[in-house]
Amino acid sequence: MPGLFDDGSDQQRETDIRPDAPLADRLRPRQLAEIVGQDHLVGSDGTIGRMVAAGRLSSIILWGPPGTGKTSLARLLADQTELHFKAISAVFSGVADLKKVFAEAEMRFQSGKATLLFVDEIHRFNRSQQDSFLPYVERGTVVLVGATTENPSFELNAALLSRAQVLILNRLDAAALSDLLARAEALEDKALPLTDNAREALIASADGDGRFLLNQAETLFSLDIDDPLDPPTLAKTLHRRMPVYDKDREGHYNLISALHKALRGSDPQASLYYLARMLVAGEEPLYVLRRIVRFASEDIGMADPQALVQTLAAKDAYDFLGSPEGELAIVQACLYCATAPKSNAAYKAQKQAWKSARQTGSLMPPPNILNAPTKLMKDIGYGADYRYDHENDDGFSGDNYWPEDMTPEKFYQPVDRGFEHKIRERLEYWENLRAKKTG
Repeated sequence: MPGLFDDGSDQQRETDIRPDAPLADRLRPRQLAEIVGQDHLVGSDGTIGRMVAAGRLSSIILWGPPGTGKTSLARLLADQTELHFKAISAVFSGVADLKKVFAEAEMRFQSGKATLLFVDEIHRFNRSQQDSFLPYVERGTVVLVGATTENPSFELNAALLSRAQVLILNRLDAAALSDLLARAEALEDKALPLTDNAREALIASADGDGRFLLNQAETLFSLDIDDPLDPPTLAKTLHRRMPVYDKDREGHYNLISALHKALRGSDPQASLYYLARMLVAGEEPLYVLRRIVRFASEDIGMADPQALVQTLAAKDAYDFLGSPEGELAIVQACLYCATAPKSNAAYKAQKQAWKSARQTGSLMPPPNILNAPTKLMKDIGYGADYRYDHENDDGFSGDNYWPEDMTPEKFYQPVDRGFEHKIRERLEYWENLRAKKTG
C-alpha cells in the first residue's frame, strides 16, 4: 500500500493511488459492500454494518489471517464515519512515533475532529506501549482500529481488550477469492491465461490470502503467455524449480537406489550385497543408516513398528563402536528391514494428508475441541460441548474432529500384513462404534 506507512503519513484517498501501483492496491475496495468474504461483519446485520448505520464507531481489534481486508476495512471506516484517518505500523513505530501521533490527535480533537488510528500488527507493541493507548481511547481522542494475525487473548493487554471489541475476520474462501480474480480481470480488461483446473489451483495456493492471490495474478498478467496454463505449468511458472542432484555422483545414487529397492522387494541377500558395495567403496556409514531408517518408516511403517526401533538402535551402536565393529549393527538393521512385513500405508497417508493440508489451508478445527483459557475464547464458543472420551462407553465419544467446512477423509488405510492387520481391525471397530453413536 504505497505511502500508507511512510513516516506515519496522514490520510490518503483512493484517488491518490498511482496507475502503476500494485494490482492489490488498485483493486482496494472503495466501499464496505466491496469487501469480500466478511459479510458477517460488513453486512447490514454485521457489527461493522450496524456501527456505520448508527454513525458511531467504537474501538475495535480486527483479528484474522493475512490478506483478508483488515487494512481496507480501517480506511473505509474512516471514510464512512468522517473521522481523520491515521495509520501506523507497530513493526516500524516506537515510543517517539506514538507520542507524535497522540499529540497530533489531541490537537485535532480540540478542534472538534476525532482520529481513527489504524495500528497494523498491533500485537508487536509491548505491554507498556499498548498501555499508552488507554487514556486517548477512553477520552475518545482516538478511535483505535488495531489489526492482528495473532490471538488477542495472548498478545494484547487485558486493559486494552476491555476497551475494544474483537472482530474476527474469516480467511477468504474459494468464492471470495474467485470474485477477486474476476475483479482483477475486469480491471486489466483481459482474462488470466489459465485452464479451469489451473484457476482452481491458483485459488487453492492462496490459502485464503487475497493479497497473495492478486500478486500471483499480477505476475501472470505481466507474462507473455500464448496458451492457457495447466496446473503443472502454472506451478513451474510461479515457483522456482528444485535443483537436481550432482551428476558426478551418479554411482552413489544408483547404489543407494538399488539397496532401497532390494529392501522393499524383501530380498535380504541382494540388500546385503548393495550395502557391502557401498561400505567397501568408502561410503559414509551414517549416510547408509539414515537411508535405512527412512526405509523403516516409508516401506515398513506400522506393519512392524519395531523396524524403526531396530534401525535407530543400529545408529546408536555404530556411534558407540565406530568402524569396523559397528558396521555389524548396520548389517543387522539391513537384514531386519529386508525380512520384515512391508507396508507403505503410513507413507501414502503422509502424502495425502500433506496434500489435503495444502489445499484446505487454514481451516479452523471445530470449536468444541479447542481449548479456551481466556474469557474471549469461551465467549466465541471454544471448548463448548466437548465430550471427554474417557467418560463415554468404550472410552470413545465418536465426535467429529474435522473442520466444519471439510469433509472427513481417509489418509491412513492399513494393509492386511504384519501388525497392521491388528490396527485394521481396531479401526474397523471404531468406525462401527462411530456409526452407531452418530446414526
